[in-house]
Amino acid sequence: MHAPVAPPLAQPPGLAKPGLDRRMRTNLFLLAACQAVGQAGNTMMFAATALSVVTFFPMRDLATLPITLQHVGVMLSVFPAALLMQRHGRRVGFRLGSLFGMAGAATLALGLYLASFVLMCAGGLILGYAVANLQMYRFAAVELVPPSYRPKAIAWVTAGGVVAGIIGPSLARLTHDQLLPLYFATYLGMIGLHVIVFAVMTFIRFPTTLPEDPAGSAAAAAAPAQAALPPRPLLEIAMQPRFLAAVICGMSAFGIMSFLMGASPLAIVACGLPHTEAHWVIFLHVMGMFVPSFFTGNLITRYGTLRIMSLGVVVFLAGVAAGLAGQTDWHFRIALTLNGIGWNFLFIGATTLVTTCYRPSERGKAQALNDFLVFGTTATASFLAGFLQERLGWEPLNWFSVALLVAATFALFWLRAQPQSKPA
Repeated sequence: MHAPVAPPLAQPPGLAKPGLDRRMRTNLFLLAACQAVGQAGNTMMFAATALSVVTFFPMRDLATLPITLQHVGVMLSVFPAALLMQRHGRRVGFRLGSLFGMAGAATLALGLYLASFVLMCAGGLILGYAVANLQMYRFAAVELVPPSYRPKAIAWVTAGGVVAGIIGPSLARLTHDQLLPLYFATYLGMIGLHVIVFAVMTFIRFPTTLPEDPAGSAAAAAAPAQAALPPRPLLEIAMQPRFLAAVICGMSAFGIMSFLMGASPLAIVACGLPHTEAHWVIFLHVMGMFVPSFFTGNLITRYGTLRIMSLGVVVFLAGVAAGLAGQTDWHFRIALTLNGIGWNFLFIGATTLVTTCYRPSERGKAQALNDFLVFGTTATASFLAGFLQERLGWEPLNWFSVALLVAATFALFWLRAQPQSKPA
């Protein structure tokens, strides 16, 4: 017989939340700025790579392979990147990631200029290390604020993607034909964006100890005991119901997003729509991914993590329905916009859930395992996107996405059925 306990993510009634001081707000703003600029470069790659590859490479079903290898690079990089940050700090790790971003974008530019598919694939793989660091900004955000602000911090930093959604597609549209071959100037622009991130990261002050809630809060009372506990084996952390459900939902969110986003430029052009429509659809998709971040944290605080994650599944399903309804410009726009909103609710919720599963001494390996599994799924989905789009078409891709939605739905129902336990 299990003793009843409070819901794991609920705020204790009557507990006053701590305020954010000026330094915390400044750090969050700068981290969101880095997210905006770095994510803009990543968005440019999604918008440009498949379309630039097909200008010289005849096997169109492999056009998304450089993007796939970027995800493989993320998967291979998360453990060394996370452990490097655990030992030497966030700033060192993030600035090294920016250097890899510059190198990867330069390799892509050189590969396009020389019409070398191998070099473009290598550029994508190198960029994987930069993107692995970029994805860890959301975990760094929770270390800049007290525990009660975790959902909001994750959402606020993720909201930097709104600016990315404007900068990235806009730069892709402006630069795709400025130099020959097409999209060569786009990759040069990506180098500049990573230089900016490298510079801004200098001004962020990452704490050596995590902020706590005021004395008397549950989080503050648990903090000394947590600090005294030794790190648990990774398998023990991974087998927690919360961790399993969070990972499955994160894998589903990124898998569906990558699956449909990666194939959409090829599908749009295959339907006879212009290249510029692909840029517009990617813009709407990225807006869908990040605009909700301005209120997702508040929604999670008010209605609970699992409810908002469930809402994400429903919105994802609506996007799939729009994709199956037709292949006009507005069908693509609505489908990819809803796809982005569903990703936001499901992924921010999953990230919030993950941060309750580990102790401070375990954060490196726990975060790395989460991202390893998430981006392993993303790499697979990205590779299959171009292949299945060329072989089967847009409609089957949407049906395949339903399988991932079923997995996320099962994980959420299963977690609700578990006896609730206290956070790590």
